[in-house]
Amino acid sequence: MKAGVIVFPGSNCDHDAWYAVNENLHGRAEFIWHDSANLGDIDAVILPGGFSYGDYLRCGAIARFSPVMKAVKKFAADGGLVLGICNGFQILVEAGLLPGALLRNRELKFICREVRLQTETTASPFTSKLEKGQILRIPIAHGEGQYFADARTLDELEAEDRVAFRYLENPNGSARSIAGILSRERNVMGMMPHPERACDPLMGSTDGLGILESMLSAVPALSK
Repeated sequence: MKAGVIVFPGSNCDHDAWYAVNENLHGRAEFIWHDSANLGDIDAVILPGGFSYGDYLRCGAIARFSPVMKAVKKFAADGGLVLGICNGFQILVEAGLLPGALLRNRELKFICREVRLQTETTASPFTSKLEKGQILRIPIAHGEGQYFADARTLDELEAEDRVAFRYLENPNGSARSIAGILSRERNVMGMMPHPERACDPLMGSTDGLGILESMLSAVPALSK
């Protein structure tokens, strides 16, 4: 799998994602600058965590207008895999690639710690190597990670099996404890926890590798 890691001004988890793909997954990753008009020859896109454009307006609200996002939208529309992590999730929501919004954490404090996630579906290119109900230990690091959507959208996400992960102990007040969701076509996923920070034994957990391994196994099928 060759992944393109999008780098925005203010991204700070881009090298983490690059390392996880290259060193832990033994795939290939390259950086793509935010003003690039095309993505090149890649199999998947990763929008990493950080503070794109300083989050001065609203998390992801400025990044959605970056030139590269036009290419990301086309890539997703053509069936390409797009994973948004933390700030990347916020950008995907702002860009309209995923429904809902990410609000300030319930306690209005930045949270940085390991959490437990429950895998809600294995019917996606991001979770196929996991087991339904599998518990993952993955860190979070965000101040605006409270997932919000109206009741109708939440009902649709659940009815269509598009909730990828839920928090076991809801750290930020997210609606229905949602930690990650899928697009209707299931090729775009956004999640607030950082799987790239749980891919190496030195980090205390390798539970994030299952997500990247799922993407790896999906690439040959998508290219047929």
